[in-house]
Amino acid sequence: MSGDRIEADYLLETPIDPRIAAEIIAGEQSSGTFVPVPGETPELKARSAARVIRLDILDEDAAGPALPGASPAADGRFRRALVTLSWPLETLGPSLPNLVATVAGNLFELKAVSGLRLLDIRMPSAFAAAYRGPQFGIAGTRRLAGVDKRAMIGTIVKPSVGFSAEETASLVRKLCEAGIDFIKDDELQADGPACPFADRVKAVMRVIEAEADRTGKKTMYAFNLTGDLDQMRRRHDHLVESGATCLMASLNSVGLVGMIELARFSTLPIHAHRNGWGYLARHPMLGWSYVAWQKIWRLAGADHMHVNGLQNKFFESDASVMDSARTCLTPLFPEKPCIVMPVFSSGQSARQAPATYAGLGSTDLIVTAGGGIMGHPDGPAAGVTALKEAWAATVAGISLEEHARAHPELGRALEVAA
Repeated sequence: MSGDRIEADYLLETPIDPRIAAEIIAGEQSSGTFVPVPGETPELKARSAARVIRLDILDEDAAGPALPGASPAADGRFRRALVTLSWPLETLGPSLPNLVATVAGNLFELKAVSGLRLLDIRMPSAFAAAYRGPQFGIAGTRRLAGVDKRAMIGTIVKPSVGFSAEETASLVRKLCEAGIDFIKDDELQADGPACPFADRVKAVMRVIEAEADRTGKKTMYAFNLTGDLDQMRRRHDHLVESGATCLMASLNSVGLVGMIELARFSTLPIHAHRNGWGYLARHPMLGWSYVAWQKIWRLAGADHMHVNGLQNKFFESDASVMDSARTCLTPLFPEKPCIVMPVFSSGQSARQAPATYAGLGSTDLIVTAGGGIMGHPDGPAAGVTALKEAWAATVAGISLEEHARAHPELGRALEVAA
């Protein structure tokens, strides 16, 4: 890729010749419009227009239209193709909000498109210089959580909502005593009257600090500060004053600019939650791939990125989950890798440890098991122990069933997760 151009890959379905459709998209997303206009000279196009630099036909007779509102196919046939477009950096500069408007703007609405999915983005190094990227990433997260090389074992406060601040702290005490590494608010728990943010921070940090004084290990807790910019700044400052070591924000709620600004003032790791991801990705011929989407948020400043989990409760396949996790560990730029910690969640238990480790090839991850810990027959503390033992056995190359013979907490967990 040229150092001064942006590239984006798409899966295109169209009722017309894919080459013509690709040129329509390129024109719509750069110098063109639906009719010729004065000033759109050949010189301007050469300088500013998007280019179609790759087009590979995949299917000459697709089962489309995948999406409503497309033009009818004159011959009754819909075609699919892989398309790569390229834009000059000088038309928008190294701006993430304007990058999104360029690569994921009006192109989805075009009648020449009966299906379109953004698969990947490649940005020139000017973006690396313009944005902070993750401040903490894997190394900083491990340092603050006191976890060196093994997988980080975590959970979500469950029930998701309904606990008071003191009830939340009571559960956190049990989890800290069990040696858990990481706890997070559920994304539904923010600053409601039933459990105000400040009260929850005070109650939870009192427990975490007391346990840290006793054992030397300070559990990382990601407090959900999702809100408008002023609220997030105030909540961030309160977390810092209270000795917290992590915060959480819902990406699709705070938006790209909200995330960029949060990362600019934050002095804590940012646990980025992707709730709402389904409306961007569930249809296979619309929206974003995670590979493309996560690059935006990593560069904006996320330190942890949710990637779903194996055998999850949602629509996503295991192969997609592992692709998502691996891409979090893949450098964005040579000069600024922007590596972030993938977070596995959604129906996770001791059972998924072997396949997760085999697929990722690394212990640089956070496993957040809600029911897998809270639902252990012998209580949350046993759930934490079971998950730790599952990962210890997996990394050592021991089957879970064999390891469970000498570790009853793991054995009980396997019975429940069978």
